[in-house]
Amino acid sequence: MWTQFESVHSVTYFHPRARAAYEAVGLRGYWRGYFAGRTAPLGAVEAPPVIAVFFNFAPRMVERALPSVWRLATPAEALRARLTGAVQALAEFTYELPESHLVEAAELLEAAAGEVEVAGRVLGAANAALPAGEYPLARLWQAATTLREHRGDGHVGALVSTGLDPVEVLAWRCRVDQSREFHRMARGWTDEEWAAAEDRLVDRGWLTADRAPTPHGTDAFRAVEEATDRAAAGPWRALGAERTERLRELLDPIVRRCRTIIPRQSPMGRPAAEETPAPAR
Repeated sequence: MWTQFESVHSVTYFHPRARAAYEAVGLRGYWRGYFAGRTAPLGAVEAPPVIAVFFNFAPRMVERALPSVWRLATPAEALRARLTGAVQALAEFTYELPESHLVEAAELLEAAAGEVEVAGRVLGAANAALPAGEYPLARLWQAATTLREHRGDGHVGALVSTGLDPVEVLAWRCRVDQSREFHRMARGWTDEEWAAAEDRLVDRGWLTADRAPTPHGTDAFRAVEEATDRAAAGPWRALGAERTERLRELLDPIVRRCRTIIPRQSPMGRPAAEETPAPAR
């Protein structure tokens, strides 16, 4: 289900209507909209807590955006902009679907999001506390976002347990199946910081001397992914297999269109080994 709700959530980052909605409230430039929109449920916070909960950004990149974005738009304005842009984006992808389809999908996704355990999950809790949207697409996107941030909080907890720091996590993953240049630049790390992280990964036994993933690193990261899945499973146990499968069917035509705007370098919303998700279990 991660590959479903993550794809729905992702329109806020990659659709031009989302970018335009942020610009309309004064948040010009991609990263101003990103940091203001994603942080807004927490209120007008400064950089330190965001460095913590976002986990993998270079601190100076967060510090360039926060708290300065709050001089351009309030958290309330950023929240309205992100929801407006997301709904307009989803409207382009769903105009051929009957309203009954969207209503049922929103109801089921909200039912799952209503079961999130918020203890220890800062972004998940902040999004779960927001009022429900008035229209089906707003409800759908907000529920997807709550589930997405809830799962992300659990993932950060699992990553912290490895003892790796944020740039080490990124550097290791990019030696497995991700783009070094995409993630290094998108998260604000320098070449020197990245190279030093790879050196530390060699010392930790996660990479070989020639920078290939070791069995130890592979096994340890597999354990992170399994822990992340376990921590995110509660809403789907509560929803049950039959309703989860029905939700997958309803989301599928929406998700397929959302994925068309996700950059290929990004892992967001993409199954690990195949384009079509496996049946619900």
